[in-house]
Amino acid sequence: MNILFCSVGRRCELLKDFRKTLGDKVRLVVTDNSPYAPALAFADAGYQVPLIRDKAYIPMILDICKKEEIHAVTTLIDPEIAILAEHREEFERLGITVLAPYRETARLCFDKYEMAKYLVQKGIPTIKTFGCLMEFKEAYSRGEISFPVFVKPRTGSGSVGARRIDTYEMLEEVTAADASLIIQELMTGMDMDADVYVDTVSHQPIAIFSKKKISTTIGGANKTISFKDEKLFSFVEKVLAAFSFNGPLDMDLFYQDGQYYLSEINPRFGGAYLHAYGAGVDFSSFIYHNVNNGEANVPCIGAYEEDVVMMMYDSVVIKKLSDIENSVMKL
Repeated sequence: MNILFCSVGRRCELLKDFRKTLGDKVRLVVTDNSPYAPALAFADAGYQVPLIRDKAYIPMILDICKKEEIHAVTTLIDPEIAILAEHREEFERLGITVLAPYRETARLCFDKYEMAKYLVQKGIPTIKTFGCLMEFKEAYSRGEISFPVFVKPRTGSGSVGARRIDTYEMLEEVTAADASLIIQELMTGMDMDADVYVDTVSHQPIAIFSKKKISTTIGGANKTISFKDEKLFSFVEKVLAAFSFNGPLDMDLFYQDGQYYLSEINPRFGGAYLHAYGAGVDFSSFIYHNVNNGEANVPCIGAYEEDVVMMMYDSVVIKKLSDIENSVMKL
């Protein structure tokens, strides 16, 4: 199986996990805008490409797919998910499985305000969300929400710009400076997430790995502990029924007052997916079975141990400049 990871960045451990599971049964091809992306060092082939909004970007990705005889493609950054979804038919004409959601689902996942409205419409518990100060002010005057609140960019990624706001004056100031901010109820319950694999043949969720967040940094959790709850698994399955996913996704959740609440969904490999893999929930094998064998995976929801802890740390890649220049390809 030849798989293409777009915008690979720092996701070294993810590539190493694929290699550990699949060995020489997989060819890892990656792209990035920078020749200094550390994950390039762990691929069989790496390409430097333009920014994702460049007109030449998708034609170049398609050319790489043809040259490398790619069987499956995915991205590791949020802004590119909708781009792959928009061009799904072009990849599928080449016989390539697109490990990304379908178009409308991709749009909703990237636009957090539209997602919140959609979840309310579908009767899925979610965080109270307001698209602008005026909308918040009306709810505040009716006593439907109180301070402190939480703000974040409507289409942001990696928790950039997300922060707690304690007063109305502070809220006026930050929303005047950045009109892209949405305003949310501040959740005080348990912060957690779930790594989910939606089978590309059956289109059903076949694996759910849930974990509580012990510690987080900008961009996500860096210390987590696994747990199981049938109520959570049922909640996740209810959520997924309202969307059209295809492959891996990361779901952010809160548990408060005896109820699960969906915060947002990142339809790609989550940064803390490494925990799931380490606990035996192996998405690379699921992808191989779907793509290489063309068969649906046997559901294994909850097939892992509780109280397995992940503790993330940093590492480095050291290379000579000449080696980098010689190894990163350009079309």
